[in-house]
Amino acid sequence: MFSSTEEQKRPESRRILNNYGDRARVIAATYARFYLEIEEHGNIKKKGRYYWMALGAFASKTVACTIDAWQSTAGRAMSRPYLPNIIDPDFVRRHLALGNFWLFQDIAPFHWYYSRYPEHFDQCMPSRGCKDLHKQVIDNLERMEQGAEVLPQINYLAATPSVIEGFKLVRQIEKETELTPRAALQLEHLKLIAVHEQKEILQPLMYENSAFKSWVKLQREGKEMIKDTMFDKLLPDIELVFTHNCTTNQKELKSIPPTGTKLEDYDSRMNWILEAANTFHGLMDTQKDFMEAELKAMANWHSSND
Repeated sequence: MFSSTEEQKRPESRRILNNYGDRARVIAATYARFYLEIEEHGNIKKKGRYYWMALGAFASKTVACTIDAWQSTAGRAMSRPYLPNIIDPDFVRRHLALGNFWLFQDIAPFHWYYSRYPEHFDQCMPSRGCKDLHKQVIDNLERMEQGAEVLPQINYLAATPSVIEGFKLVRQIEKETELTPRAALQLEHLKLIAVHEQKEILQPLMYENSAFKSWVKLQREGKEMIKDTMFDKLLPDIELVFTHNCTTNQKELKSIPPTGTKLEDYDSRMNWILEAANTFHGLMDTQKDFMEAELKAMANWHSSND
């Protein structure tokens, strides 16, 4: 993303998975591998510097679970090519996959380049953006899923103040040896990257789409209407589960949006995201072995050609 040179050197062919659930799991695996420092150019001695990646792995796994849920499968079966997005029951599944895909295209290259060229990262980062790349790279990006339409919405993958500050903290995390101040730096880093991905990528790409916004509102209001009835499971629960599985009966291993949360509203959604970040951070403190075992399980979903 910063340069096409390394991509041109790679002999192996790459592919983009068409199965949205599988693709979200591979993204989760890659995020987990970055955190665990087993991704390309990783350094196991620096494990923990890419703290957001651990939370990101659980989030992308949640996307996979939502996409593969029977409710989403039913919506796909009822979809028709001629239906506009506002009434297409499969639109939410497709749009959720689109947001997850382009978030990955945004955030993963930052981490890859930092791992590979830490000495050049600070110099190159501010100039990152699709418009500054070689024409062939721009063409390749625009050929990706709705690329020509999506890239202007997310400012051509340019660096933002939040992500720049987040990576300054990565350097501090690498140097800090005391557990308590290191953990504080990790949480600050995580929240800065969360602001970047929610505000700069997912908000303009997903939540400002009028059809997606309408579907999210409809699901929220519908869920409230059928709450505690026999029809409750007709709409999926919204929760972030901190295991490699889709569900858990252990309340301490998941985060649920506070009552009244409006996912389409950035500030409302961020209240939950930051609360989930604190829950995740607590688990990484009190149940680190368990959490890293779950991340290792997700890392095994990786496929080198995807």
